[in-house]
Amino acid sequence: MTTTPTAGEAALGYEQARDELIEVVRKLEAGGTTLEESLALWERGEELAKVCRRWLDGARARLDAALAEEEQETGDTGGAGE
Repeated sequence: MTTTPTAGEAALGYEQARDELIEVVRKLEAGGTTLEESLALWERGEELAKVCRRWLDGARARLDAALAEEEQETGDTGGAGE
């Protein structure tokens, strides 16, 4: 699974995708749209959710890498005096 957005999605930041997704959900919940409009909104919502998930997965990977690096550095220096 890709942990960073694709080139086309990279222009859409996490906050932008999240805000648009919130708007899509609001429109779907409000009703009053045709079946075609509802399906188009649903599909857009699915795309936006994937963009958000990729950004979050990428952020998680970066945090995990930073924590692993910190643990390794701490382990290397902490074990020398024992």
